[in-house]
Amino acid sequence: MSTASVDARGAKCPYPVIELARAAADAGPDSTVELLCDDPVALSDVPAWCRMRGAQLVAVEDLGDHWRFRVLTGPAEHR
Repeated sequence: MSTASVDARGAKCPYPVIELARAAADAGPDSTVELLCDDPVALSDVPAWCRMRGAQLVAVEDLGDHWRFRVLTGPAEHR
């Protein structure tokens, strides 16, 4: 269990979710990943990725010029 942070500001779809997936794989099961992103498509992409991977979207925070997503990675069997 660990915590990872990904700054994908400036990256457009699909790269923020690709970076989220890489960070989640590196962090391992039951870890927290924070994604900073300014692409509005991520507002639908991140929840969809979480559903497909058995992860939990814990929070989405609107910081004005970007969003902060907090994701709890799923158990190993969903990878």
